[in-house]
Amino acid sequence: MFDIGWDEMLFTAIVAIVVIGPKDLPRALRTAGRWIGKMRRMSGYFRSGIETMIREAELEDMEKQWRAQNAAIMAQHPQDQPQAAGAEMASAEAALVGQDPGTGALPPPPAPDSAKA
Repeated sequence: MFDIGWDEMLFTAIVAIVVIGPKDLPRALRTAGRWIGKMRRMSGYFRSGIETMIREAELEDMEKQWRAQNAAIMAQHPQDQPQAAGAEMASAEAALVGQDPGTGALPPPPAPDSAKA
């Protein structure tokens, strides 16, 4: 990430031992580790926030595309066609089932009974 080689790491370790001292070096490394952890968490929060904003922007673009496509489809297929299709379905159902009893139409008259005459 920072392109640090082995010779640079060795030089940094020697300088840290000389400057900090071998007795306080573990505590200094723990402190440095905590700082690095905090920086990583902060960068993770920042990265997730940026990714969330990008996803929201992409979703807005997709919604605009979907609305445009929906408008084009609705322009090609006007609203009166589903009503006509519904009327055709109702007439086909009436032909199959017969007269709906709830419509108030009179039932057909009974056939004359020849046995009573």
